Amino acid sequence: MLAIEPAPAASKNPVAGGAIVWGAAALAVMAVFAVALFAMGRPLICPCGTIELWHGAANDDGTSQHVSDWYSLSHVIHGFLFYGAAHLLGRLRGRSFPFGAALCVAVLVEGGWELVENSSFVIDRYRETTASDSYAGDSVLNSMADIAFMILGFAAARLAPAWAVGSAAVGMELLALYVIRDNLTLNVLMILWPLEAVKNWQAALR
Repeated sequence: MLAIEPAPAASKNPVAGGAIVWGAAALAVMAVFAVALFAMGRPLICPCGTIELWHGAANDDGTSQHVSDWYSLSHVIHGFLFYGAAHLLGRLRGRSFPFGAALCVAVLVEGGWELVENSSFVIDRYRETTASDSYAGDSVLNSMADIAFMILGFAAARLAPAWAVGSAAVGMELLALYVIRDNLTLNVLMILWPLEAVKNWQAALR
């Protein structure tokens, strides 16, 4: 889709040095954020004691506690957006960023968001402005999976044409809106500019 600088031909080998370095750096960053989230008091896994690969219920006690749920789609879109931002910045400076470096920066930004998202201020704000008044933040497992979904979106944006990435983002937003009456767009809207009509519409699904 976009023109972030490709790795040298030799690094197409999955065990090439460059790929190992950037991959290790991304994993190290994720590990640091996992420790930070645990230090903030986030549970390692769902307090229910189980681990589900997919939790499809709409905003119950298991939401944001397992490996994936409807909100995972938002993190894939984060990856699309971060790749687009890296491409735009590369064009502005006249030279593309190496893919591995851009990915590591994206992991840093996504991990930083996970810290903010799980702060008491944002959790309380989310409870106050949305219909999810029982929201308690993410488990460490879910936050790490969210970062992994962002990486998936980032990589997909590199491989797919722009129209396909844009269509996928719109499709995921509409799907989440239909199933759980929430998505990335509404999340941002309700945090920054809450609308009572939207809150009531979401609450009707609970």
